[in-house]
Amino acid sequence: MAKQKLAQNPEVDQQLIHELAKLLDETGLTEIEIERDGIRVRVARGREISHMVGASSAAVPPPTTAPTTTPATDLASHPGLVTSPMVGTAYLGPEPGAMPFVDVGSKIAAGDTLLIVEAMKTMNQIPAPRSGTVTRILVGDAQPVEFGEPLMIIE
Repeated sequence: MAKQKLAQNPEVDQQLIHELAKLLDETGLTEIEIERDGIRVRVARGREISHMVGASSAAVPPPTTAPTTTPATDLASHPGLVTSPMVGTAYLGPEPGAMPFVDVGSKIAAGDTLLIVEAMKTMNQIPAPRSGTVTRILVGDAQPVEFGEPLMIIE
């Protein structure tokens, strides 16, 4: 289906997307984003979807995929799951090189900052929805995240 969308829209440069994916592999970057003529293309390593924003949207396979150790269905039903409220980049600490807001085993209160999700150059603090102990951190620092993607588990 993605190939049909690409073929129907002459503004989408499929070759550009493949070149960006190759550039990720060559440079070791985790994501790259460019904007041309009002169309923004973002390619991210380890995500299931790279997306385009603008005149059209198209899904393109990522350059590499990260192995999943826990089935998504197990995570989705966990009562202490914290998910991303937006698409963006997750940061575990307040700035590069700083200590993370929380670690596995951290005791937290409802409303404490768990991490930051940057979206459109805005840093959004993600608060703990409940008190408890952080038992799992499911994202890495500076990792792209999608809406609804599991971030942490609080028990």
